[in-house]
Amino acid sequence: MKLKFCGAAGTTTGSQHLLEVNGKKILLDCGLYQGRRHDEYEINCCFPHFDPASIDVVVLSHAHIDHSGNLPNLCSKGFMGNIYATFATRDLCQIMLADSARIQASDVKWLNKRLKKEGKPLREPIYSVVDADQCMRNFVNVGYDRPLPISDGVTLTFLDAGHILGSAQIILDIEDREDGKKKRFLFSGDVGRGDNEILRDPVAAKEVDFLLMESTYGGREHEMEAKADDRIVEILDRALKRGGKILIPAFAVERTQALLWVLHQLFEEERIPEVPVYVDSPLAVNATEIFRLHPECFNEEVHAFLYEKRNPFGFEGLTLVREVRKSKELNAQEGQAIIISASGMCEAGRILHHLRNGIGDPKTTILFVGYCAQQTLGWKIRQRWEKVKIFGEEFQIRAQVEELDSFSGHADHSELLDYFGAMTGDKKKVWLIHGEEERSEIMRDALREVHRGEINVGTLGETVEF
Repeated sequence: MKLKFCGAAGTTTGSQHLLEVNGKKILLDCGLYQGRRHDEYEINCCFPHFDPASIDVVVLSHAHIDHSGNLPNLCSKGFMGNIYATFATRDLCQIMLADSARIQASDVKWLNKRLKKEGKPLREPIYSVVDADQCMRNFVNVGYDRPLPISDGVTLTFLDAGHILGSAQIILDIEDREDGKKKRFLFSGDVGRGDNEILRDPVAAKEVDFLLMESTYGGREHEMEAKADDRIVEILDRALKRGGKILIPAFAVERTQALLWVLHQLFEEERIPEVPVYVDSPLAVNATEIFRLHPECFNEEVHAFLYEKRNPFGFEGLTLVREVRKSKELNAQEGQAIIISASGMCEAGRILHHLRNGIGDPKTTILFVGYCAQQTLGWKIRQRWEKVKIFGEEFQIRAQVEELDSFSGHADHSELLDYFGAMTGDKKKVWLIHGEEERSEIMRDALREVHRGEINVGTLGETVEF
């Protein structure tokens, strides 16, 4: 049995891990790499580590684009097999993959104007909206805790990961024909913090022999407990006194809905003054509608609220913005407002327009509520660079930058150790992925202090046998 690290090794994006067992190839996740524009295109377009047509099965941990975003390209390049995912993940992918295709088309159109002026070859999007739609035909839905044979000698079980709606840990129970042994392999996907505003806690897996585990926050602790209403009240109160708009770059899925739920409660309890709230992202608006369809993912509090008050994610003063015209009107609108807009890393989407209009205003507050990969625009703003480029134009950062890691969907260092400790089994071999190299190494060293099994950091392109 072999495992090859084809993405999200030494970085946090582009999750792709290839498992070869009993003569079949099982791809765990098929995400887009996100980073420098040139690197993105070269890495995402051509699948340098495997032939898409050779893959027999894909198992998808969750719908985030860095885990699912290259599935349409995989299918268009010859993959014909099933894509196994939870029901909520499938529904989110329906809108997220099409949205990714539209963003690519827009980005390529803008890029080609520059390339044409420079006399360089023009580019095509990696895939189209049609490719995204056709890819959905390969999906097979599987509920949590429902074992299902997916390949020769391989049975899949999804466990709740508590990261986003529908997120799953992937358990593969394997009858290895090479050595005649039964093995339980677990891919953590992205692990949630627990005590989430909306979702259930991650489930502790049992009797794990081999573990492929994320390490995004290795060596880093979140600034507070997962539910830290006092901190957001403090930030919003300070921002409103400053007098400008509050811009919140947020992932359209989970982070936006968590914010809406918390703001709903804070307004009802009169802990913050009422101010107009806008969700300016067609994807986030559509995702919010999907959230209401999947109460099986909600914690007890939100589940009860859904049936008692009908809509956890809607309140008076909230406007959901789909049309481009109304989005543009927000930039010219006077007065204070909270604007939640994608993307969370500020690499695409309508948040770029709001940043361009507000980043130079000292009254503006930019509130980050999640992780930003290195070299993304969001990361540069969080690092307080003096100047950043937006749409090719340079802007000085005069806005107030705030960070609220309590909304992070990723378990921090201590929470990952707790997750590992709650998992039973020998865990003979552990590979750490989905983390910057330094973060993965810190997590490796910490795990070696508490576990006798073999623990290593996955290297991009490396193949290991077990």
